[in-house]
Amino acid sequence: MGTRIIDPWPLIFDHAAQFFTVNDSRFAELVDCWLEKGLIEEWQGIIGELDVGGLFSPFPSSLRRYVGVNGMRPLADSLLSETCLVNVVRPCWISKLEPFNGMWHLSENGKPCGEFDAIVIAHNGKCANRLLATSGLPLIARQMKRLELSSIWALLAAFEDPLPLPGGAVTSFEGAFVKGVDSVSWMANNTKKLLRSQSSGPHCWTFLSTAAYGKRNKVPQENIPTATAEKVKAGMLEGVEAALGLSKGSLKKPLYTRVQLWGAALPINTPGIPCIFDPQGRAGICGDWLLGSSIESAALSGMSLANHIADYFQSGGAHPEEFAVGLQNEFQPLEGHDVGQFPGLESEKKQMNEARAYQLAS
Repeated sequence: MGTRIIDPWPLIFDHAAQFFTVNDSRFAELVDCWLEKGLIEEWQGIIGELDVGGLFSPFPSSLRRYVGVNGMRPLADSLLSETCLVNVVRPCWISKLEPFNGMWHLSENGKPCGEFDAIVIAHNGKCANRLLATSGLPLIARQMKRLELSSIWALLAAFEDPLPLPGGAVTSFEGAFVKGVDSVSWMANNTKKLLRSQSSGPHCWTFLSTAAYGKRNKVPQENIPTATAEKVKAGMLEGVEAALGLSKGSLKKPLYTRVQLWGAALPINTPGIPCIFDPQGRAGICGDWLLGSSIESAALSGMSLANHIADYFQSGGAHPEEFAVGLQNEFQPLEGHDVGQFPGLESEKKQMNEARAYQLAS
């Protein structure tokens, strides 16, 4: 859940999770609380599918879609103020986990960072794998290493004028899943999504690449070569032109651009369980990838592990083997769009395709 604000304009971009949907009653309770507090709102703009060449098909508006009022990142940050039980320490990069005398000793490059009854890994990728490699948690480490992640490029671009609409359409879409374009799988107008009252100023768009394009152009995300950044930017802007049905080179030059690589973006396989917990090591894993690739999956996973750990400690640890979960589960391929899953959206797509087929038949 990332939002980037560029001063002094200011420009605003959601450059990771674009929106979320609700399918589970437990998550719905959380979302209702966010709505009451004014942290989120319904995204009522038109979204749909954009086929290469500029053919746009809007989704039915029956499924509610939500966004953070000031972007997705402020919603994530707001969770810290929701409880007095969590103490977040920044900056702090845990580099070593050591079990000693029934406790976990955490350290950052040799500097002690405290002793704890249990640990939770809410992270994945190479950093988590390195951390777990010497932790004495072989079952946890094995499951984490089975996870496969995609790579996605994000292009943030601000245009002085509105983008040309497909086929001269009267109503502009605010978000579109792009089909048939190698370099772009999603595009969204952040200005319309987040600053609806703004009548003038730059138009801020987020373009996300396909996973295949991300894999083909992957580099170390901490040190992106200038040549790669320029190549990716040019390739994605060409993809935008193709998606909108514009001739190559006809798109006006953006007044601001930035590319970012999510090197470990989204899961492409999953064990299909809400959490993993090793009672012998008092260590657990949570994350969206355990159930899917959505904000709802992340929330459900975190809640599940929290409750499971609470039950474990309340049991007194007399029969720890009864609390082992997810340590042996096999991973299966994860279906969904290149930019994640949106529970309930598939049924909307089905309705749209059925309606399109009916129109063609009649």
